[in-house]
Amino acid sequence: MKKIPVYFITLFICLQGTNTTAQPSQYRSAVIAFYNLENFYDTLFHGKNDDESFTPNGTKAYTSAAFNDKVLHLCTVIAAIGTNTNPDGPAVLGLAEVENDAVLDTLVKHPLLAKRSYRYVHYDSKDARGIDVALLYNPRYFKILKSRPLYVRLPEGAKEAPYTRDILWVTGLLENERVHIFVNHWPSRYGGEKKSEPGRIAAAAAVRKFIDTLINHDPLSKIIVMGDFNDEPVSNSIVKTLKTTDKIHDIKMGELYNPWHTLYKIGNGSLAYQNAWSLFDQILLSEGFTDKKQPGFFFYKNAVFKKAYMIENIGPYKGYPMRSYSGDNYRGGYSDHFPTYIVLLKKVL
Repeated sequence: MKKIPVYFITLFICLQGTNTTAQPSQYRSAVIAFYNLENFYDTLFHGKNDDESFTPNGTKAYTSAAFNDKVLHLCTVIAAIGTNTNPDGPAVLGLAEVENDAVLDTLVKHPLLAKRSYRYVHYDSKDARGIDVALLYNPRYFKILKSRPLYVRLPEGAKEAPYTRDILWVTGLLENERVHIFVNHWPSRYGGEKKSEPGRIAAAAAVRKFIDTLINHDPLSKIIVMGDFNDEPVSNSIVKTLKTTDKIHDIKMGELYNPWHTLYKIGNGSLAYQNAWSLFDQILLSEGFTDKKQPGFFFYKNAVFKKAYMIENIGPYKGYPMRSYSGDNYRGGYSDHFPTYIVLLKKVL
């Protein structure tokens, strides 16, 4: 059995409510990330609405060469996320816009990622585009206990197709600490923010129902809710339906801590549209992660991951994420979203 690699961080961390001078301590770190991969299809036609476009003879002329280029670019990004904190990169990585197990197999076996021995959890949903969410995890850090897809019932008369992406729920052990993870990709804003809002509120309510069950059983359950919510940190679906707060030292029972408010308020984002940044890709945490004095993992920091090679440097979309396609034209980029990540720390006793 492989031992978990030991990477220590020495930090001065002040504990809220104490007057003592902070002493240097060593901490173990775990990087938790989320990445919308932007239409990560294989090149075969499987009968889905958008699937035929992503074939060699489809409108996007999606060849094996284009697919392999896409895989290389995605792996380049994933291999680098969070390595300034932990050389192993993400212990857990939520994904959106994944077609099937075949593309995930190709991803985790790529030479840039193979040494990490990533495994994955994925279920096919009834999404009209044939894309789903998934979870990659490094088995040296995270052990799966159970998983299941959660169906999202859209409200009657919603503008969306009859089905949207399922939510992936995974329970596992993060270095022997029980953690619940929900991976989301909520209905888009296509047709207008307000008109499409009921679909996202329905998705938020589906997650919240399950969170309430967990918290009623154990108020300090460690829960991570991540995804492309297609809503901002200040949107009703996030604040009211999911019950989030940006006040880490004044979190109420059952609330989720949202660390992305500050970045959102200063104009940072994970995707751009019509010269405006949005921060749809978020990672939220239950109260159990906000106490630095408890012996398990606690929240340390969060960031949008972006490197120069991931960014358009010329033209009308200068500064935007460099996407794979612009319409039917292959751009040879990475994704139309930047990944986001958080760092969890646990004191070495």
